[in-house]
Amino acid sequence: MPLVMHERPTLLLTQRTIHLSTHSGQIAFPGGKLDDTDADATAAALRETFEEIGLRPEQVEVLGAMPVYVTGSSYIVTPVVGLVQPGFVLQPNPHEVDDVFEVPLDFLMDPANHRRHAWEWDGVAREWYSMPYQDGARERFIWGATAGMLRNFYRLLVA
Repeated sequence: MPLVMHERPTLLLTQRTIHLSTHSGQIAFPGGKLDDTDADATAAALRETFEEIGLRPEQVEVLGAMPVYVTGSSYIVTPVVGLVQPGFVLQPNPHEVDDVFEVPLDFLMDPANHRRHAWEWDGVAREWYSMPYQDGARERFIWGATAGMLRNFYRLLVA
């Protein structure tokens, strides 16, 4: 969860390419799977962020990790929160990332922008959040695990 420290802080997000085998086209945090060579979730997050968008690990001041988040599809995610100073240059990996963009943190932390959804599938009730963000003429539909982790971040900040 790279927080860009503009006068009005933002959160850096990615839109995954549509040809990926899982979660294609979805909005996500940069980061990814823990490798055997990674010391921990923080090391994995920094390595994957560099591989996906070109943000160097030394450009991120890691604040810490959030509680583990388990997705509806049983992925286990450890969100790592870090501060990034403006002025960085990104180099998105075109095989993984279609777009990189920023959303104002105050928008994401406003519960008025947190939409709750419910759906039943194969007899199982599923619930999730979305946080649709109007980015100029384009709507960024932040939903699922990304919105769920953002909702948890909001709940930690207001606690």
